[in-house]
Amino acid sequence: MRSRILASILVVAFLGMAGAGATAYLAQRGRILESVDELLLSHVESARAVVTGVARGDALGDAQVAAPDTAGFASTRGALNAVLGRVIPGRTESSLGIIDGRAAIVPSVVIDFHLENDDALVRRIVGEADDGAVHLGTALTDSRALRYIAVPVAVAGDAQTGVYVAAVDIDAQLSDLTAAFTTYTAVAVAALVAIALVGWFVAGRLLRPIRHLRLAASRITASDRTERIAVVGRDDVSDLTGTVNDMLDRLDDAMTAQRRLLDDVRHELKTPITIVRGHLELLDAHDVDDVVVTRALAIDELDRMAGLVDDIEALAESQAIAPRRVPTDIAAFTTEVFAKASVLPDHEWALAGSADAVVAIDPARMTQAWLQLVDNAAKYSPPGSLVELGSTEMTEGIEFWVRDRGSGVPDAARERIFERFGRADAGRGIRGSGLGLPIVAAIASAHGGRVALSTSTDGSRFAIVIPREPDAAAGAPASETAAGES
Repeated sequence: MRSRILASILVVAFLGMAGAGATAYLAQRGRILESVDELLLSHVESARAVVTGVARGDALGDAQVAAPDTAGFASTRGALNAVLGRVIPGRTESSLGIIDGRAAIVPSVVIDFHLENDDALVRRIVGEADDGAVHLGTALTDSRALRYIAVPVAVAGDAQTGVYVAAVDIDAQLSDLTAAFTTYTAVAVAALVAIALVGWFVAGRLLRPIRHLRLAASRITASDRTERIAVVGRDDVSDLTGTVNDMLDRLDDAMTAQRRLLDDVRHELKTPITIVRGHLELLDAHDVDDVVVTRALAIDELDRMAGLVDDIEALAESQAIAPRRVPTDIAAFTTEVFAKASVLPDHEWALAGSADAVVAIDPARMTQAWLQLVDNAAKYSPPGSLVELGSTEMTEGIEFWVRDRGSGVPDAARERIFERFGRADAGRGIRGSGLGLPIVAAIASAHGGRVALSTSTDGSRFAIVIPREPDAAAGAPASETAAGES
C-alpha cells in the first residue's frame, strides 16, 4: 500500500511537471520560430531597399512577398553583390547568392555556417525559385536544421538568373530554450526525488498504525487477547485504530463471557449429574421402592437440567436477536400482563397503575421479561403477601415494574443477582437456574433500556425502563446495578 500510494503521487507529480514543461516549451518554441520567419522576411525588405533604394513595407506575415525591383543595376551579379555586401548575416545566420543554378556569391564577413557547400540544398532552392516567387522553407542538413528564404533576382537585359538566399540555424536559435528546459528537467527530476523521499516517509508514518494492527492481529490468540494498538494523532487512520481497539475489546468481552458461561454451565450441571450418578451407583435393583425413589429423583434432576438448558437458550436469543418493535398501547398491554400474572397461586395480586401512552416495543419479549420479574416476586415473597405491578410514564420513557413484600436484596448481592447463575441467597432452598434477571436485562438492553432496582427490608421494586424512541438509548447499560436473578 505504501508503494502504491507513493507511485500514485509520483505519477501525478510527473504528469503535472511534464505537462507544464511541455506546454511552456512548445509555446516558447513556436514564438521563436515565428521570430525567425519575421527575421527572414525582414532580409527581403532589406534586399529590396539595397537594389531599389525604397522599402515596400510588405506585411511580414504574407505568404507571397514580391521579389525586389532591380531596375537600378546592369547585371544580376551586380545586384546580388550589392545585396550580400549590404545585408550582413547575424549570429546563427548565413546567406548566399546563386547565379544560373550555382552558388556564386558568399558574404564577405565571417559567418557561422556556409550554404554553398551543400549542393542538394542549392538544387532544392533553385527549383523552388523557378516560379519567380519568394519562398520560405525548412531544410535538414547533415549538421543542422535550417529555416531559409529564397528571393529570385533578375535584371532586365541580363540573361543570367539569380537567387538571394538567407538562412537561419534553427537549432542555434533554440539553444537557449533547450538549455533552459534542460535545467528545468534536472530540477523536475530532483523535485520528484524529493517528493519520493518525503512521500515514502509520510506514507510510512500514516500507515504505521495499519502495520501495527497487522502485527498485533497476528500476535493475538484465544489465550492472549490483551494487546492493543497505540492511537497516535487525530486523523482517519487513528480513528480506524481506535475502532479496531474497540472491536478487540468487544471480542475479548465476548470470549470472556463465553468462557464464563461454559464455566458456569459446567458448575451448574455438575451437581445434578453427581446426584443422579451417586443414586444410580447405590441403587438396589432388587428393591422396588429404592428403584421408584431413585427414578423419581433422576427424572427431577434431568428436568432441572432441561430447564437450565432452556434458560440458557432464552438468554442467548435475548442477547442476539433484535426485538420486533410495534407501536403498543401500554395501558392495554399492562392489563394483559396483569391478567396473566394474577392467576399465579399463593399471592394477592394488585394492578397499581397503567401508563396512558403508545410506545414501540416487542410485546412478546417485554411480556417474557415482565413475567420473569413477577415470577421472582412470587418466589421471594411470603405466601399470601401482596404483589403489585404496573406501568408508569416517566420523562425518559415507560417503566414496567413489580413490587413485592419480601425481605429485600442484601447490599452484597445487588451485583451478583444480575450475573448468570447468581442468586441473592443460595441457601434459602428456592430452586431456579439463576438466569432470570440476566434474561430481563438482555431484553431491556435490546430495547435500549435498563433494569432498575430499589430494595429495603420491607420489599423490593424491580423496574424495566424503556425509552420512548427506539434509538434514544441505544447501547445503554443493561441495568443500574448490574445484570442475574434475585
